[in-house]
Amino acid sequence: MTLLLTLDDGSIRQSLLDAVELAREAAELDAGAEQVGAHAGVEREDAVSVSHLFEAHVPGYRGWRWSVTVATAGAGEPVTVSEVVLRPGPDALTAPTWVPWERRVRAGDLGVGDIFPTDENDPRIAPAYVMSDDPAVEEVATDVGLGRVHVLSRYGRMEAARRWRGGEFGPRSDMARSAPEPCGTCGFFAPLAGSLRGGFGACANEISPADGHVVSVEYGCGAHSEIRVEVTSSVPVAELVYDDSLLDLSVDPA
Repeated sequence: MTLLLTLDDGSIRQSLLDAVELAREAAELDAGAEQVGAHAGVEREDAVSVSHLFEAHVPGYRGWRWSVTVATAGAGEPVTVSEVVLRPGPDALTAPTWVPWERRVRAGDLGVGDIFPTDENDPRIAPAYVMSDDPAVEEVATDVGLGRVHVLSRYGRMEAARRWRGGEFGPRSDMARSAPEPCGTCGFFAPLAGSLRGGFGACANEISPADGHVVSVEYGCGAHSEIRVEVTSSVPVAELVYDDSLLDLSVDPA
């Protein structure tokens, strides 16, 4: 059904503003008279169209409004209804802004057996052939003990290695046993310097439960930088079904 209002005065703007009852009739036709309340204002869309707003009396939509857009082709032309939609008003209760799932995960959320693939364009890691912008990484440094009275002895290093390897971030932890790949091949693994370099490093992935901790090269978690998840269709495929409601009968000649 098309609702029309003929313009007699030739004023486009005034005719559009006066089309309140036309807009109300369109809203009531779409939603029902009981759901359309008082006129709440007019919004200009362009030179030949405006939207009339009506309070919406819809259960669960407190503060929302019916928006009815009316338009005309020009002076002397009829005013027509373009659309009727339900829109949130300034005091309406609306859902929070949608956040993609990969941005909802926060540090500490990753559990045993969870997989969190790293984005292909993650700015936190770079290909191995690209030089680091950290001067300390580009230099070969030898700890000669300058500025310190004592440094770790061989015994002290071995004790630390034994303790770290048997701890929460060692290869025998539940997280490590369920991980797809070890830390030693992860882009977020920052190796320690000196003789401990071959066995330990620091995790630099904020999603990992080991972020900021010393980890064994054999430790691992579901946030490994090289994880790739193959996305498949979630649409279920029906199994082959035979129609046995109709049976063909044949007589055994014996």
